[in-house]
Amino acid sequence: MTEDILWLGINAKYSHTSLAIRYLREAVPGSRILELTINHQLLAMLGEIYEQQPKVLGISCYIWNIEVVKRLLRLLPAALPDTVIICGGPEVSYGTKEFMREFPMVDYVLRGEGEAAIRALTSQLLTCQFDRSKVNAALDQSEIRGIAWRSQDGTIQEGHDVTVADLADVPFAYREEEMADIRERILYYETSRGCPFSCAYCLSCATAGVRYLPLTRVFSELDFFVRHDVRQVKFVDRTFNAKKKHFLPILKYLLALPDSCRTNFHFEVAIDYLDEEVLTVLSQLPKGRVQLEIGIQSTNEQTLKAVSRVNHWEDIQAHIERIMRFHNMHLHVDLIIGLPGEGMASFHRSFNDVYALQTDMLQLGFLKFLKGAAMMNLVTPYGYQYMPMAPYEVLVTDALSYGEIRWFHSFEMVFELYYNAGRCRKTAGYLIREAEQGDAFAFWQRFTDWWEEKGFHKIGHSTKNLYGYLRDFALAAYDLPAELLDNLLRYDALLADGGKIRPENLNWNRQAYQDITADFWKGAPSRVREYLPDYEFTNWRDVNKKYHIEVFDYNMILTGQNLTRQQTALLFDYTADEPVRQVIELGVDK
Repeated sequence: MTEDILWLGINAKYSHTSLAIRYLREAVPGSRILELTINHQLLAMLGEIYEQQPKVLGISCYIWNIEVVKRLLRLLPAALPDTVIICGGPEVSYGTKEFMREFPMVDYVLRGEGEAAIRALTSQLLTCQFDRSKVNAALDQSEIRGIAWRSQDGTIQEGHDVTVADLADVPFAYREEEMADIRERILYYETSRGCPFSCAYCLSCATAGVRYLPLTRVFSELDFFVRHDVRQVKFVDRTFNAKKKHFLPILKYLLALPDSCRTNFHFEVAIDYLDEEVLTVLSQLPKGRVQLEIGIQSTNEQTLKAVSRVNHWEDIQAHIERIMRFHNMHLHVDLIIGLPGEGMASFHRSFNDVYALQTDMLQLGFLKFLKGAAMMNLVTPYGYQYMPMAPYEVLVTDALSYGEIRWFHSFEMVFELYYNAGRCRKTAGYLIREAEQGDAFAFWQRFTDWWEEKGFHKIGHSTKNLYGYLRDFALAAYDLPAELLDNLLRYDALLADGGKIRPENLNWNRQAYQDITADFWKGAPSRVREYLPDYEFTNWRDVNKKYHIEVFDYNMILTGQNLTRQQTALLFDYTADEPVRQVIELGVDK
């Protein structure tokens, strides 16, 4: 009868997977799962659930899906009037009584880490043949810790939230038979729960201590992912490097994997706590094996103190710069907009501090007021106003007006389209260095103001148009030759998006030099092999797909320095994961 129990996960994107519902499936053998996304049309979502005809429907509730869940809950009684509904997750573990009052169709709420509690509740439901009144009567007599229910007299009993004391009791979430369907998606995994830090904006501040899976089990489960050739395993450990005796053996395990392993492992780390031994192991990892996410959040010490966070900035800076020199992993750093006391001038400094590190991604997030987080205690002292519905984002702070917060959304959009997408980095770098005297925030601020003046923050944009926008802005804002900007933007376009985007409004010169480049490709193979040792001419379609030759009026290899006017032919090679470019002798006029 457990096959009548269905666990529903509503993910933010199709590429994501739900770890929570897989835990529940394994905790209740025979139960089933259904994964949808927040982009599903609501009635289509309801129809898919109806087709399953569950007697029990459990819904995982998170900040990214709670508003969709609430709309869905209002429809469920019409489609499935006899189905027992259970909700669980961070969004309902706090303010549980208010949630159950607002949504009377919800019979039970799973509060906290519910793997053990759900076994007891589903066992009770099966014993009572899914009769709510009998289950509630039993709970009135003897509560199940971690379960909120509706008492026989109609009152809501919140119960107590729970944590799993021994993580070894939590089952592995994934199954052999599902891997072929999900191995190209992001698979979430954890080796620990809890966090040694107590940052006010994070839910980890609500629990004390860190619990770990036994390493023997971790290695076995990582073997499972590697054996199934998974694209990416994203660890949800709050701070992966919280305990060296735990995380360093995992890194060494990843280092020992064969070169044929394509799986990427994503960790969130407190990078200032890495030591020499760990940095040495990181330096030895194969390219792409690991990527690191680093929450910096701010470089303002008073702001960090207000949210109970300690950053050792000099160590953060030194470790990131060193890891960047390894050239073997993607580094993703985070800043939060709206932290206590951080106004425009302070964020300007924080942004420039972190931007100077030139990591692969600099994510700009907006402060959120999560249920159960200590940030709620700072609302009055810092004059906060925030969205009353998910994602509970900041609207006003003591240091930022609503108008400034709104502007930051445009700033974040522009920055995401260009820097974080890997586009126009050489052009932006040149403009920051030469026109803004190294002040990165001033450049992105000025570009955002121009963007809003054009109304671009209100519409969507094709990738090809982005190059023209940056050119038009730079020509209007700075005294620079159009020819120089054209060279920079062509160079950037050939390095981004796999070199597939060739904006028509740039002065591409492929046709002008096609006779010379044809002679290069079809002439003596030894000439090409000076640059591409394994080159063999097959057909023009293959050449055009894998390579591109562009002639520039400047020595573009010097884009990190002062550009010199020197006609330069560059060969772009797209056969590797990232484009490779090199200067070639093509015999063009100097």
